[in-house]
Amino acid sequence: MTNKLINRGDQIFIAGHRGMVGSSILRCFRNKGYKNLLVADRSELNLLDYAATKAWFQIKRPDVVVLAAAKVGGIYANNSYPADFLIENLQIQLNVITISQEIGVRRLLFLGSSCIYPRYSKQPITEEYLLTGSLENTNEMYAIAKITGIKLCQALHEQFGFDAISLMPTNLYGPGDNYHPKNSHVIPGLIQKITLAKAKGLKEIFCWGTGSPLREFMHVDDLAEACIIALEKWDPSSDKAPRYVADKPLLFLNVGTGKNISIRELASTIATIVGFKGKILWDNRYPDGTPQKLLDISKMLELGWTPKIALEQGLSRVCSEYCSYKDK
Repeated sequence: MTNKLINRGDQIFIAGHRGMVGSSILRCFRNKGYKNLLVADRSELNLLDYAATKAWFQIKRPDVVVLAAAKVGGIYANNSYPADFLIENLQIQLNVITISQEIGVRRLLFLGSSCIYPRYSKQPITEEYLLTGSLENTNEMYAIAKITGIKLCQALHEQFGFDAISLMPTNLYGPGDNYHPKNSHVIPGLIQKITLAKAKGLKEIFCWGTGSPLREFMHVDDLAEACIIALEKWDPSSDKAPRYVADKPLLFLNVGTGKNISIRELASTIATIVGFKGKILWDNRYPDGTPQKLLDISKMLELGWTPKIALEQGLSRVCSEYCSYKDK
């Protein structure tokens, strides 16, 4: 495998650097000694605006682009604003990816999501399962946008030789997460609910669904490490690179922990960490989402990356961070 496909002299643009994922990637680049890191707040650069985005790219001329900007949210947000999730993510991806190819960006990394895979995929889910079945309807529009991003990178690679690669992370958590009471993902939602219940001295709380779905969770700092390793080392054209079964170049890889946990057990673990002694009850009037989602990460492991932050360790860290933030 070719080493150091990017270097510390490159101008690297991190789109979405204010978000949980983008901010972690930015920290990781800095920790590894990368100096020429480009960022832009929305007041400076609106990625939904094609003309403004192209003008910014023409001025800054990044060598490498990491596309971590996206509209994200949990089941409630996806169900409530399906058009927003589809339109905004499509616009961001189309603008950033096509402009990068047009102006000669050397490498681009697009971050997708494990929700791209069919609702009833065999477990663990390999990259080859993409587009082999129907999607989970609670986040279908977001998934369609992410699939389009993958396929756009693939099409530009095939037609123009554009070096665009993609990573498909599992469910993420970590510093900078969204703790909105309705629009958050499951871990920040549970942390907020359970911490508040403890503070109020509640004897019981209700959580969405049955608690039975199995999910895989990864700390965002492990994803950041995976992003930089992929950018530095993953050359899909290499004979030693991960490939499809049909021996075609593989342009997207799964990133996860290879372990899953039930939502019920997750809630219990968080309750233990924050010291909530009450009962956790489940309201099955609300949807569970996909029954199980566990990624096959064997191809990413071939690049020399492994996740390092165990779930309980990571949860303890983010619970402490949330309490510190909440008390300010």
